[in-house]
Amino acid sequence: MGLNPYSFVRKILFKLDAEKAHNFSLKALNLIYNLKLTSLIFGKPKQLPVKVMGIEFPNPVGLAAGLDKNGDYFQALAACGFGFVEIGTITPRAQPGNPSPRLFRLPEAAAIINRMGFNNHGVDYLLDKVKSADFNGVLGINIGKNKDTPADKAVDDYLICLEKVYPYADYITVNISSPNTPGLRDLQFGEALNELLAALKKCQKALADQQGRYVPLAVKIAPDMDDNAIEQLAHTFIEYEIDAVIATNTTSSRENVEGLEHADEQGGLSGQPVKEKADHVLQVLSVHLQNKLPIIAVGGIASGEDALNKIRLGASLVQIYTGFIYQGPSLVHATVQALIKNSRNST
Repeated sequence: MGLNPYSFVRKILFKLDAEKAHNFSLKALNLIYNLKLTSLIFGKPKQLPVKVMGIEFPNPVGLAAGLDKNGDYFQALAACGFGFVEIGTITPRAQPGNPSPRLFRLPEAAAIINRMGFNNHGVDYLLDKVKSADFNGVLGINIGKNKDTPADKAVDDYLICLEKVYPYADYITVNISSPNTPGLRDLQFGEALNELLAALKKCQKALADQQGRYVPLAVKIAPDMDDNAIEQLAHTFIEYEIDAVIATNTTSSRENVEGLEHADEQGGLSGQPVKEKADHVLQVLSVHLQNKLPIIAVGGIASGEDALNKIRLGASLVQIYTGFIYQGPSLVHATVQALIKNSRNST
């Protein structure tokens, strides 16, 4: 690839407030896309087709949810070389999220802490964006609940979003693992989880029958649970015939970042410090799922080798988020290239 143009831009971006830099970067990327310069500047997307959840992915490297919450930029992001893009998390009603500042860089650890709090313009806004786009790539839509929706009504929020996004998504992710919406992670356990999954699967079946198209459901889980809880989750996902698991979301732990500036900020930690935790969850999950459903692995991917390791631990696809903030599109291309090389060597 030669020089990485993003490395020069990042020096300027990292002098700005993190959220302002985030918004500016996406607008700049969109401009590059609209001018049809993405391939020229960042290189052409690489192909390594893989079929997962019944979907043909051009390559196994995706963008995790959270970067493009409202579906404003997914075409420009996909053009950076991703095999699939996941947008959201989206909620039934628009909400501002948590007060700023709510996004913090920890550059010494190549990490980010965020407490955005599902800030988004609501599901209808996102759907307007998706409907008006001429997009032929693989699109995942990540759904959640509004902050002010009481716990006993949480299922309703997920069902509202599921019904609305179903005709426009290639797959749908159920986010029950963000640490930034009070009580959300409680949905990962016990009767609350059973009730949610039963309702979602019933709704999915009805929509599939009605629309003649089956859209897979993935569930995104947290890295902050013990092996018994991971095993229980695996059995529950198999029981309810969930189509995939995304492992993992951000961590509440501050392991590996103690003493760094911003390390004490509330929120979810992502990037290289979460890699070990995410890999452990992936490994344990893989053992208990016994290839009955695929895993999409995310957390701490900063190189092609990191992605390869997740595939070796049992993942079918990988997603990048924080590594993309730190390295830009070059990480996507390098990761796909590493997977292509590995694929050639193993055949």
